[in-house]
Amino acid sequence: MQSCTLNSENWKKTCPGGWPISNTLFDLVSKEQEISVLEKQMEAPTFWDDQENAQKVTQRLAMLRDRVESFQRLLRCFEDATVLLDLGEDEDDQDTALEVQNELQVVADRVSDLELELLLSGPYDDRDAIVAMHAGAGGLEAQDWVEMLFRMFTRWAERRGFKVEVLDLLAGDEAGIKSVTFQVSGSMAYGYLRSEKGVHRLVRISPFDTGGRRHTSFASVDLMPVVDEDAEVEINPDDLRIDTFRSGGAGGQHVNKTDSAVRITHLPSGIVVSCQNERSQLANRNAAMKMLKARLLAAEIKRREEELAELRGAQMDIAWGSQIRSYVFQPYTMVKDHRTKFEKGNVNAVMDGEIDGFIQAYLLWQARGQK
Repeated sequence: MQSCTLNSENWKKTCPGGWPISNTLFDLVSKEQEISVLEKQMEAPTFWDDQENAQKVTQRLAMLRDRVESFQRLLRCFEDATVLLDLGEDEDDQDTALEVQNELQVVADRVSDLELELLLSGPYDDRDAIVAMHAGAGGLEAQDWVEMLFRMFTRWAERRGFKVEVLDLLAGDEAGIKSVTFQVSGSMAYGYLRSEKGVHRLVRISPFDTGGRRHTSFASVDLMPVVDEDAEVEINPDDLRIDTFRSGGAGGQHVNKTDSAVRITHLPSGIVVSCQNERSQLANRNAAMKMLKARLLAAEIKRREEELAELRGAQMDIAWGSQIRSYVFQPYTMVKDHRTKFEKGNVNAVMDGEIDGFIQAYLLWQARGQK
């Protein structure tokens, strides 16, 4: 059994109670109890009379069942691995040892995923996310940096099976993107992306510099949870100024022919949102209202002391000294998060959407009190 790094005894010692994640930490009992309560609610003859409430209950039930099943699959996988490990030790079978190693790696990967889910316990973590990015210091290079970050987030979302919908985009004068707002829809999208809010710094030899000099550029990433239709955000129509204008873009039969783009200004707060990527004025208006509600919700949460640090954080200049993460392409390759100190040398993999390590490190850092 030389090729197997763990025997049954020391593997079990690494797992409290003999399991990778204990029932107490996962709180399996309370989840099963809540599932039972929700199932009884669904059995009531009047359950579907309130469609909105019924939808919330069914969504919550589906999420709980999925998490419990994930935990139970992990336990079954662990049990299979320990049986194989004991069998391999008895028979001194190298093939079995290799199979055990593979099983344990599966367990380790699932433990990591489950630990990440356990950290997503914020009040809005289960919501979809609206991400707004803006170019900062760096001019044309910064606009190209926004486009690179947009691709990074898009690739990350694709890996998870999430949907990305562009709500508003302002292209750069020569290349790149000046600003873009998009929605990421998927399980715990907002919870995962909380780690990305802040200023992102790029260091590389600029492809736009004929002298081949190294440039530093900045882009800001802001984040908001998508607001439910019945959320606590109430908007007085008299507080809104709605303007329409002609959409811009790469071309098409409707471009610059109809005033389909919409800009909404919330007069009391001064918040301005716009959308021009939908096909009709009504669709653009609905998308803009969704963005406005999200921003108003974020502003409301900002006034709550405990949720301020969790949801919004401090706003910083999009320039030197304010970055949360640096992406260095030259003279070496390294992506480093300045809050958690987590770093990764393969910058190309990160730009291709492999940012889960940074997300997990941030959630752990936050859970430990940001120390």
